[in-house]
Amino acid sequence: MSNKSEEFFKVMLEFLPSTSKEYIKSIEYYGEVLETVIIENILMPYIIMLLKENRNTKLLESIFDYFEEVSNCKDDHLINVFSSTVLEILGNDKTILGVARKYMGPKTIKLQKEADRGLGRI
Repeated sequence: MSNKSEEFFKVMLEFLPSTSKEYIKSIEYYGEVLETVIIENILMPYIIMLLKENRNTKLLESIFDYFEEVSNCKDDHLINVFSSTVLEILGNDKTILGVARKYMGPKTIKLQKEADRGLGRI
């Protein structure tokens, strides 16, 4: 795991402190940080819930501002993991994606479209 990936999880746990216990349990269970497992099974369900409710706009703005920062980083490993988990999951539901796009920056939108293209969605 890269330093940028470690930073990603640290920041996400600051945004979503209620996921900390599950994060620790996952590491204990697998013996390491499995990035895709944690993003797909712990972080994204919570983010999807926030997007469905679309009430905590300040938190969503902060998360998606950070996603834009991630989208612009130079760490290929983090970009790959981010695209194949966060952005693909956001594209699974057009309604959720519509809400998410209101918070996305230009680079995040570009990467999300690329993720959809890679899956043959568009």
